[in-house]
Amino acid sequence: MEPICFHLAFPVADLALAKAYYGEGLGCEVGRETPAAVILNLYGHQLVAHLTQEKLTPQRGIYPRHFGLIFPAQADWQALAERARTRGLLFYQEPRWRFVGTPLEHGTFFLQDPFYNLLEFKYYRYPAAIFGEREWALVGDTAFHPSGQQLPDRSPSSA
Repeated sequence: MEPICFHLAFPVADLALAKAYYGEGLGCEVGRETPAAVILNLYGHQLVAHLTQEKLTPQRGIYPRHFGLIFPAQADWQALAERARTRGLLFYQEPRWRFVGTPLEHGTFFLQDPFYNLLEFKYYRYPAAIFGEREWALVGDTAFHPSGQQLPDRSPSSA
């Protein structure tokens, strides 16, 4: 089977600014465009920035909505973080490590584009954790559930 390409459409308020952020900032190849949309190649995946007249507002926290990539190599994850830093992109959350010392250990950072879209970039130390390790009931920032309810530690060692 040929590789499958992920597609995501998202709102922007200014196409020129979107092209600058995603093209010059993140390194996306800019593809076709119309007065209402532009296609962007983010590491082989298709993003479509659609112009909207609706007021775009920041969300409170990283949940429930964000998108991003998982890098297979730590050096590539670090290189993108450095690229974002040198190009002055806004870090919503600085690079850090989650679940250190567990099979779920991974690096993560979040960027916020000029239209309040949040992008997460990850590197998993153990690739099996990307879809597996189901015995670990930990996903994302587990200290607080998006509803604001604090969650208990549900790692196998706490059971």
